[in-house]
Amino acid sequence: MVAFKEFELENGLRVIVHEDPTVQIAVMNILYDVGSRDEHAEKTGFAHLFEHLMFGGSQNIPNYDEPLQRVGGENNAFTNTDITNYYLTLPASNIETGFWLESDRMMSLSFDPKVLEVQRKVVIEEFKQRYLNQPYGDVWLKLRPLAYQVHPYQWATIGKEISHIENATMEDVRAFFFKHYVPDNAILVVAGNVTVGQIKALSEKWFGPIPRGKKQRSLPLEPPQNKKRFLEVKANVPANAFYKAWHMPGRFHEDYYAIDLLSDLLGRGQSSRLFQKLVKEKEIFTSISSFVMGTLDPGLLVVSGRLTDGIELPIAEEEVEKVIEELRRNGTIDEELSKVKNQAESMLEFSEVEVINRAMNLAFAKLSGDANLVNTEAKKIEGVTAVDINRVSNQIFREENASVLYYQAQKN
Repeated sequence: MVAFKEFELENGLRVIVHEDPTVQIAVMNILYDVGSRDEHAEKTGFAHLFEHLMFGGSQNIPNYDEPLQRVGGENNAFTNTDITNYYLTLPASNIETGFWLESDRMMSLSFDPKVLEVQRKVVIEEFKQRYLNQPYGDVWLKLRPLAYQVHPYQWATIGKEISHIENATMEDVRAFFFKHYVPDNAILVVAGNVTVGQIKALSEKWFGPIPRGKKQRSLPLEPPQNKKRFLEVKANVPANAFYKAWHMPGRFHEDYYAIDLLSDLLGRGQSSRLFQKLVKEKEIFTSISSFVMGTLDPGLLVVSGRLTDGIELPIAEEEVEKVIEELRRNGTIDEELSKVKNQAESMLEFSEVEVINRAMNLAFAKLSGDANLVNTEAKKIEGVTAVDINRVSNQIFREENASVLYYQAQKN
């Protein structure tokens, strides 16, 4: 059980405090409700670019890392399709330094052209190294626009193409910042050896004067898919690879937990059905897994794997479908379902060990409208039945709901 208190400032900043007097540290986690889904189709990659720019200094603090390190702190951040998350850890006695740093860059990013150029080059290099110059690196650059025709999930967090970052102007950067990096679009979680009264006073002092924004989100809904989609790619990669994605509800939908467990039954670890049947028994694949994307808006359940040499991709897909059809037809047994439930619940418990993880979990849960989701997820997982698994498998695993990518190895 993660105990917490929450309050909201007049400017809309949501603040959550988790007191843990057993540690000597304090954690600040600030989640901005902005990800790549909030970008314009012709200006993608901006959310990720901002993750880098926010460490380039503010108008009053030219170097973000230096004052934090002086008081024994460290920090990091990440961006995905839905959120941008910044977090820092420091001795609890120096918590006000964190408030000073985070509030200043929320209020007054430097907009230094030199910083933009430096971070632009960093992001472009990352795009090349991780997505273009690595075997299978461009899979999601191809699979996303295959599965999504309308919704902004059709591009990866890194962006559609390098040119969007290359051509980003300071005007573009300013507009993105003042739209999304505002108090009423953020959730601040402070955890560790702190008190609610202390954090309320610091929040009012440092974040209270920042004016609220005017963000309005209106994302296009992805229409139901009514025809199977297919794409074949040929590249110089070690082995043929197979990817198949089905549309599913979003992260806070009531069926999410059943679908997540369904994906675990199919392809999580060496005891899963896909691994046992297609890697160990038939040797169709050398590796295979299934997973859910976990996105806030309706997402994807994905099966992916590398094929054994000599196996054709259509044969591999046919074998995957046989395993899925068997699950749809005969369902799951209690022992099998209990195993994946235990795995999921163990991961939840493990995620509560570190204070920083508790802070992140609280921030993300608050996006659902109820921060207490961190304390009810285990019950939701335990409540999934074999009937639920059968129901969601029949809803999702329809061929007209699938998008398939064959990644064909073509060695030079």
